[in-house]
Amino acid sequence: MKLGYAYDDTFLLHDTGTFHPESPQRLESILNRLHKTSYFKDMHWIKPNKLPLELIESVHNHRHRERFSVIQGKRGSFDGDTPYSESSFDAALLAAGSGVDLVNKIRSNEIESGIALVRPPGHHAETGRSMGFCLLNNIAITAGYLLTQGVEKVYILDWDVHHGNGTQEIFYDSDKVFFTSLHQYPYYPGTGSVHEKGEGKGENFTLNIPLAMGSGDKEYLHYFQETVVPSMLEFQPEYVLISAGFDGHRRDPLAGMNLSTNAFAEFTRLILSATKQIGAKTVSFLEGGYDLDALAESVEAHIAVLAG
Repeated sequence: MKLGYAYDDTFLLHDTGTFHPESPQRLESILNRLHKTSYFKDMHWIKPNKLPLELIESVHNHRHRERFSVIQGKRGSFDGDTPYSESSFDAALLAAGSGVDLVNKIRSNEIESGIALVRPPGHHAETGRSMGFCLLNNIAITAGYLLTQGVEKVYILDWDVHHGNGTQEIFYDSDKVFFTSLHQYPYYPGTGSVHEKGEGKGENFTLNIPLAMGSGDKEYLHYFQETVVPSMLEFQPEYVLISAGFDGHRRDPLAGMNLSTNAFAEFTRLILSATKQIGAKTVSFLEGGYDLDALAESVEAHIAVLAG
């Protein structure tokens, strides 16, 4: 299985401040762990290109593009959770560009699947605003790009412990992107109830699986087998994009879920088994995960399955 990973050292220069949980150490711990595995040397490194500014408007509005462009070389904050530093503009464009580069490499048969090891993360960024540590919505931009390239159906699976409000909002009225989220509920950002199902053409193309605090492997795997996989098989997407957050881990300090490290390997196995049946390609995007050891272990468990 030829697995590509997108990564750039610029991601480490996105400086969120001394006490912010979304720190450069997150990526450093992941890479340190991967360097010790037998298969990492066989993975295909893709040095990402910056997303062209006009592609921001494939999913964000013009006002958001303008507000984002102003941060170049500056230090400040979009809100209490979402700081930026002098290199954040470049890091965010590279993070958003990573998904586009990975799908282009898949389309040209250079790799079979991919993972974007990026920061800042993306799934909370809405059409018109940055929030929740996220500046641009990386996964939504990649889905939007695929739709411009003649791909007709994209399935986005978000297993981050926080609901992917931005991705949901961006595609809420689309029947070309099926969005599924499993998340702790009620919890930040407050969205993601079972009644949020999409609207207009997009009705029933949003599937929320809100889970009670303390849910673990058993509860998640039940919904993966009974709900997530069947919805994927029915939708028959050409691409499955994963918002892979690892903050549902029982050791994570920012949430209250009870997942083991192995759960992320099991999620990945179930998804790959489904994508194999329908011939879909898979690209994964790093989202949350804030206990450095649990994050590194969980990402490795996910990648080991992706890498076969």
